[in-house]
Amino acid sequence: MAKILFVMTGADHWTLADGSTHPTGYWAEEFAAPYDAFTAAGHEIVVATPGGVTPTVDRGSLAPDANGGPEGAEKVAETLRKASELSTPIRLEDVKLDEYDAVYYPGGHGPMEDLAVSADSGRLLNAALASGKPLGVVCHAPAALLATADAEGNSPFAGYRLTGFTNAEERQAGWADKAKWLLQDRVTALGTDFREGEPWAPHVEVDRNLFTGQNPASSAPLAAELLEAL
Repeated sequence: MAKILFVMTGADHWTLADGSTHPTGYWAEEFAAPYDAFTAAGHEIVVATPGGVTPTVDRGSLAPDANGGPEGAEKVAETLRKASELSTPIRLEDVKLDEYDAVYYPGGHGPMEDLAVSADSGRLLNAALASGKPLGVVCHAPAALLATADAEGNSPFAGYRLTGFTNAEERQAGWADKAKWLLQDRVTALGTDFREGEPWAPHVEVDRNLFTGQNPASSAPLAAELLEAL
């Protein structure tokens, strides 16, 4: 049995370019699909958030149209109800990487608010990459990679092939003109080799021990790849 750390946003809002805030958090499917896959395989999950706050789900991610219909929405909601780890997170600041076999970051717009500027998350990501342990990051969670850069702007993720939520998807979702910055632009500027698949279609990139998924539909395929690596 492996012990897998889920690093999740503690933010319940996203600050837009005009200074207003939009309610958000983590995206339900991006937690639920990997959680179901990992626990079904007998693995242990530990949730960590900045400050150990209980993570907030983006209410929009619970809607039927975000989950392929009412049945899918109920399945995701049931997973969130049964996942006791969500109500007992540990402090990200206290995480000891050597206690875990893999690290996984779910997305949602929340990581663009807090994990993108979290030095604790940045140190953990750098350590996880250097350790060779499987590191999974999906959708908007690659925003956390921005905190891995040093004072000169150099990140150990430079040169890695990866993916994440694309500019095209942000435009189609209606947020591109409202955001302070776009994920694809910032992650590419780190020097990564950002690969873009069709909008909303599953797309996973694996480069060494880094496993990334483009969007919510990529979370289950990403979990499958991580399971193979464990």
